[in-house]
Amino acid sequence: MRVLDEDEKPVFTVVNPGGKSRFLLTADHAGRAIPRALGDLGVNEADMERHIAWDIGIEGVTRGLAAALDATAILQTYSRLVVDCNRPPSVPSAFPEVSESTPIPGNRGLTAAQKHARQVAIFDPYHAEIARQIAAREEQPIYVAMHSFTPVYLERAREMHVAVLYNRNPRLSHALAALLRREDGLVVEENNPYRVTDETDFGVPVHAERGGLDYLAIEIRQDLIGDQHDQMAWAARLARLLPQAMAELTNGG
Repeated sequence: MRVLDEDEKPVFTVVNPGGKSRFLLTADHAGRAIPRALGDLGVNEADMERHIAWDIGIEGVTRGLAAALDATAILQTYSRLVVDCNRPPSVPSAFPEVSESTPIPGNRGLTAAQKHARQVAIFDPYHAEIARQIAAREEQPIYVAMHSFTPVYLERAREMHVAVLYNRNPRLSHALAALLRREDGLVVEENNPYRVTDETDFGVPVHAERGGLDYLAIEIRQDLIGDQHDQMAWAARLARLLPQAMAELTNGG
């Protein structure tokens, strides 16, 4: 059961593969492509531009941050509606039949074989590359999961500007949150509007926590990173603060 043809977009892009920084950046929802074999999943173009399909703005922030830190970044190409690369493939939300309140007809009634085909084509190679990048490093990397969130979800406004998420190891998240709160005018949350769990996340629990890595999961509100200027501003801010947060952790702060 073929999902991707050979001439289609690669599953992931590795940005700055020779980066010297210990920070390893990932963007599970950077893209919104759909494999040719799946048509449009029954979702119109306007909905494919919404947050249900991807993390709006996060590709630009991640590319800018990789350049500013001299870090390697791995950007996933295909829409979270095809397979969510930050979910265990066994959970229903990995192949959502409804996202927020929008039906996804192309995901309705998928068989186990159809889900597995998408996993093998997209999910597995993306996470294999992350694992390869981690294993290839002489020094243990710092795992940074880059995400963005919609300012309005199910008609409820979200007032925070940025959040850090964590599960078993909150040390680096606490350090970055404290630094972000010193920035002028920012509303900063921790584990809100989402939190990391083994049931709802994949990258942090599997690559970072099981591997004993220090990590961060960062969420930026999408209307704050809607254009290149704002994306570069956030990249510059995080490039300034992430090394400070790591230094505080290293020095026992």
